[in-house]
Amino acid sequence: MTPRQVAEQLKQKIIMLELPPETILNISELAVQHGVSRTPVKEALIVLQAEEWVQRHGSHFMVTPLSLERIKQITEIRSILEVESNLLALRRMDETTRRSFDSLRVRINGLDSSATNLDIVNADLALHRRLYTATRNTQLAKVLDHLLSHYLRFWLSLPQRIELDSFFDDTLGMIAAVVNNDEKALRELSEHHVARSADFIVRIFLA
Repeated sequence: MTPRQVAEQLKQKIIMLELPPETILNISELAVQHGVSRTPVKEALIVLQAEEWVQRHGSHFMVTPLSLERIKQITEIRSILEVESNLLALRRMDETTRRSFDSLRVRINGLDSSATNLDIVNADLALHRRLYTATRNTQLAKVLDHLLSHYLRFWLSLPQRIELDSFFDDTLGMIAAVVNNDEKALRELSEHHVARSADFIVRIFLA
């Protein structure tokens, strides 16, 4: 297993809270778990440190804490970059791609009271990631997906169940805007969606 593969596996565990915020990471234990020596694990942790998934804690590494300052900074970037990215995606997608967004509407409308927070968030992520791909700019998509993955940790750490109806108001509106090729509506809904998501997370963390 390469350092990059180890890093990717650890990142997914961090995102899914299998490695909760502020967990101290034991390099020797991680090496045994991944069937590698300590060196690839160290290299993987350096990669994750650069991506802000972990940070130095004395002589060890620690999973990056969740903080309101972090969510505010990420939101500032998303409110500019993601909104413009969504518009770029709309301009570049063909009719077949545009109509494919209807499947996301079906997926969302199929969720019911048994849906977990992960189910709900993943349905929302599917829209964002399809828009990122539609930009036809792999570097832009990579940056946005990185920011979105950090957001996911916040959503999954919420102590209460996400309300289905209110959560998807903007998402369903964005899908309709894409299908109808409505740039004005997509801009307004994208701006509102990012701001509303951040506001909800901040309010829960302050409660």
